Amino acid sequence: MTRKRDARCFLSLLLFGTLVLAAGCGGNSSPTPTPPQTVTSSGSNVQPISVNLGPTGNYPDGIFTSVTVCAPGSTTNCQVVDNVLVDTGSFGLRVVGSALGSLSLSQETVNGNPLAECFSYLDGTYNWGPVQIADVQISGELARSIPIQVLDDAFSVIPSATCTGTPSDTTATLGANGILGLGPVQYDCGSSCTSNIPAVDQYYQCSTTTPSSCVVTNAALNLQVQNPVSLFAADNNGVIVELPAVTSAQATVTGSLVFGIGTQSNNGLGSANVVQMDPNSLTFSTNFESASMTDSFIDSGSNGLFCDSNDVLVCSDINNYYCPTSTANLSAINSGTSGSASVSFSVLSADVLFASGDAALPGLAGTNDGTFTSFDWGLPFFFGRNVYTSIERKTAPGGTTPYWAYLQN
Repeated sequence: MTRKRDARCFLSLLLFGTLVLAAGCGGNSSPTPTPPQTVTSSGSNVQPISVNLGPTGNYPDGIFTSVTVCAPGSTTNCQVVDNVLVDTGSFGLRVVGSALGSLSLSQETVNGNPLAECFSYLDGTYNWGPVQIADVQISGELARSIPIQVLDDAFSVIPSATCTGTPSDTTATLGANGILGLGPVQYDCGSSCTSNIPAVDQYYQCSTTTPSSCVVTNAALNLQVQNPVSLFAADNNGVIVELPAVTSAQATVTGSLVFGIGTQSNNGLGSANVVQMDPNSLTFSTNFESASMTDSFIDSGSNGLFCDSNDVLVCSDINNYYCPTSTANLSAINSGTSGSASVSFSVLSADVLFASGDAALPGLAGTNDGTFTSFDWGLPFFFGRNVYTSIERKTAPGGTTPYWAYLQN
């Protein structure tokens, strides 16, 4: 069981296999699953998404979709990559190298040397691999010649002194064939990686003559892995995740990923409440159980609602997850630098949810490392809501970007 989050990436992953055994010890019977639910929109800016267990069959509460990756300028030298995790809490496309098949992409370079990236997470894992150039197509939208990360442990020799931890670069270790980072910024590191090396050990140039030599380097903004939506010709100011309401564990749930906010008739903001985030920390404040959690965020890549509660019972057999004896109906208020919105939500027993063996687990929730500084509104928050993620420095209805928006319930 792992939960991943780094300074600019809120992604939280949980692989299901180890938890099935733990949940089975709780003595709770599995709930009777309800029929699969579907929400679908249509249009050239709409991509189907699915909550399922992923390519390894052990990933609950993850949204997956497919992405077409092409050699720059080509419409035939392409590879469709399925089972890519949809993550509104990270930035840029990362694809497991083996999922690209025989597709060959051009290499990004610094000073004539190949550019690589070590994308680290707080749980001690990381993504390693080269930064390469690709055309990325999703539904009818195309981002041309953008930097993506190809996950590959065999690319050069990983600089163990600065890129430390456990690699998560294969389908088996990642639980997906890639990550589609659709968060509220364009660049995955920004100005932190353009100067002041070695303040941020994220990008590396690897010698072409000595493959075992990779050293930390600056990476100009145009070289960094980037949110592909921000580079679409149109519909480039954000995304909407649309999923149906789910009240009990279900095998699968399907929905839509809509590109753009207020750019077409199918992506209007409507009466959604806007919560503007701090442009530096990309967070807002959640008031929950009289505590002000000032580093809160909304993240489809987190597979649960993670916060510290004084009132909800923690599981006895699964560390850091909640197991109330009956459904806990709760509420909170999210407040940004501008705008606020209430949230009503439920927490169900993690024992019962995991014992179902299903992919869509509403009410899955856990603790947040014993602090009250943040509320991680993960995937269960998205069920039954249209959730908007705008991109900074883009113009969108609803006020200054970046912001999250959703309908109060």
